[in-house]
Amino acid sequence: MRTYEPEVVPESSAGTAKCLVLRQPDDWHVHLRDGAMLAAVINETARQFARAIVMPNLDPPVTTVVAAEGYRARILEALAPSIAFTPLMTVYLTDAIEPGEIERGFASGVFTAAKLYPAHATTNAAYGVTDARLVYPALELMQRVGMPLLLHGEVTDQNVDVFDREAVFIDRVLTRILLDFPALKFVFEHITTEEAVAFVEAAGPNVGATITPHHLMINRNAMFEGGIRPHLYCLPVAKRERHRLALRRAATSVNPKFFLGTDSAPHSVGDKESACGCAGIFNAPVAIQSYATVFEEEGALDRLQAFAAEHGPRFYGLPLNAGSIVLEQKPWRVPSSFAATDARIVPFLAGATLAWTYKGRIDDAERERSD
Repeated sequence: MRTYEPEVVPESSAGTAKCLVLRQPDDWHVHLRDGAMLAAVINETARQFARAIVMPNLDPPVTTVVAAEGYRARILEALAPSIAFTPLMTVYLTDAIEPGEIERGFASGVFTAAKLYPAHATTNAAYGVTDARLVYPALELMQRVGMPLLLHGEVTDQNVDVFDREAVFIDRVLTRILLDFPALKFVFEHITTEEAVAFVEAAGPNVGATITPHHLMINRNAMFEGGIRPHLYCLPVAKRERHRLALRRAATSVNPKFFLGTDSAPHSVGDKESACGCAGIFNAPVAIQSYATVFEEEGALDRLQAFAAEHGPRFYGLPLNAGSIVLEQKPWRVPSSFAATDARIVPFLAGATLAWTYKGRIDDAERERSD
């Protein structure tokens, strides 16, 4: 059996660019939307990642096995024929969610996890949970069967400053859930604060966290650089520089509790650049290149594979991917926008030049032949 190690292939005398070969990663948090938007964005995720945890916050949300099966079928139909990709479906928790439906979906392999959105916390969260105690029967079931809970970790109390809502969520909600369900496996998604890093580090092995590329690369100043930057507005919002640095330390630490989750969340230009712009950053086209940039800046390229391709599968109890991807250390200019039928989507780092270019996948057999 091959032992995978991240490989940096040095520059040759012929001037060939340096390449980085990694086990193929997975995205443990992505928004693929539906309809025309799904068709426009799905292959940007699928060409880099073998699997992805797909968020259920459609309108209406995915709350039943039938709805999840239908959504999965639409995702697979929208894929390019040449791309192998496995969407991992989730169920959207509501105040009135039926635990039996969750159990049926998990037992049948349709639901990989359940997502808890505090009501009105983010896009299409109007159906979300108004009080975590209302879904305790569902959490009890999930703890019993080993089903992961995924948490959007912010309170929605208007008296709490938007930059403090993650830290307050830890104190008011997350700590209580952990006390009441000590064996529940859960993922604190898209963490943004030093407090979240410390909470996850101190918790048991049943607690993990995803970290996005944009929260590793920008702090809150970026949203206001030279004016309002709506395409850098997301929820949870980017925080102070000390929080960004804490996230970088966590991501590059080889602590298995932290793993890749892009939270790629596309919106049309019109929905972002409006009087009430939508929250979300579309980073799928630049995801692995952005992570590589961060890890290189931190002197930790040799740790990228663990963060991107090993910690997540092990937390979810899934096998590691057999294939590999190749990044080339060659300048690549990020497109200014992507087409989505009658709309356009602006990606993260639009127009910027990155030092790494995504070259594509190689399967295990191809990697053996190339050695």
